Amino acid sequence: MDEFRSTFTSKGQLVIPAKLRRKHRIQAGTKVHISEDHFGRIVLQPITEDYIDRVRGLLADGPDLLALWEKEHREEGKHDK
Repeated sequence: MDEFRSTFTSKGQLVIPAKLRRKHRIQAGTKVHISEDHFGRIVLQPITEDYIDRVRGLLADGPDLLALWEKEHREEGKHDK
């Protein structure tokens, strides 16, 4: 595992080293999901096409969330009448 260092600017900006940007296909305008894990570490997850494809693959075998939502929506509508 490579280790890198970077410094926050006075505006709170942080430069991701070029090697990591190339590896993860991060370009200007790439959105980033920011979270904190249970160890208190800040985790940055770039929202790239690769990431979206992996998430879609994980959800492919799961329930059809749209169908479930539509069913619940219809059930709520029946109760309102």
